Amino acid sequence: MTTDFTAIMHRPAFEAYVLSLPAATLVRQWRDDSVAKVGGKIFCLLDGDPGEIWLKVSPMSYALMTEMDGIRPAPYFARAGWVAIGPDSALSEDEIRAYIVAAHGLIAAKLPRKLRTALGLDQALMAGSHKP
Repeated sequence: MTTDFTAIMHRPAFEAYVLSLPAATLVRQWRDDSVAKVGGKIFCLLDGDPGEIWLKVSPMSYALMTEMDGIRPAPYFARAGWVAIGPDSALSEDEIRAYIVAAHGLIAAKLPRKLRTALGLDQALMAGSHKP
């Protein structure tokens, strides 16, 4: 088992990346975790610096990812379909970034239409991709 943290698992890279997503905000909560939100709803967080990335995934991704080494159900969030990606996971930095974008999209899509429109998220969700 290795403990090499990718850049995205460090606060500066994590915070810069999540803030590049449409209508994303960032707060420090709980034990000074970096918590990313869209429309006031959490879509991912960095637990520690460096640390695990916790994020919302689809039901299929949850089933597959929780079988992988270095990825576990996220404490307190697992019942809502969240995983915790650790430094010993086999995911590349690009793959982790793609899962962050997907988490943002999953949460944004569940926001009320009026809020999505006010935040300019309808166009971003229709585009289906993010290129910071």
